[in-house]
Amino acid sequence: MNRKVYGYVRVSTREQNIERQIISLLKAEIDRKNIYIDKQSGKDFRRPAYKKMIRHIKEGDLLIIKSIDRLGRNYQEIMEQWRIITKEKKADIRIQDMPLLDTTKTKDLLGTFISDVVLQLLSFVAENERVNIRQRQAEGIAAAKAKGVKFGKPVIPLPDNFPELYQEWTQSHISFEELADICNMGRSTMYKRIGEYRRTLHSEEI
Repeated sequence: MNRKVYGYVRVSTREQNIERQIISLLKAEIDRKNIYIDKQSGKDFRRPAYKKMIRHIKEGDLLIIKSIDRLGRNYQEIMEQWRIITKEKKADIRIQDMPLLDTTKTKDLLGTFISDVVLQLLSFVAENERVNIRQRQAEGIAAAKAKGVKFGKPVIPLPDNFPELYQEWTQSHISFEELADICNMGRSTMYKRIGEYRRTLHSEEI
């Protein structure tokens, strides 16, 4: 049987660096095309790259991941995915940062017991950290709001000549796309700002 080796990389946001994980997997001699990357939260497994990878994994294959929290941060779902890969698909998993979590080396009863205990512990820690991160974020946002910090995208100001541009648009001298382009706004933002401008005009008339 020809064993295929896969690697999985996950970061929570598009801004986070994935190179550390990729370098670690390449050192394990995994073909770059067999490394699957997701850039989203580990709260569940509704991730496109992960789902695609799982469809490819077959009996006897090996999945290598840098650390258990890269697999996910939901205790129950980590345990369920581990079961699917090792029991249903009969593939192996190796967690690089935790040598005890290597199913290629724990086929006997004692080894399986130890790896199961370690897996449960680390899965709990991964989820607990996710909960703590969310709590710290909420506390930080609340503290910032108390100091008057405003969140959200900065409002793009209308150009000084917007009244004239608005008239040009309403008289069909310029298209909506041209109006939005001149104001440096997307369609939805432009519609919103036009609505705000019209309400301003209405209030002035009253």
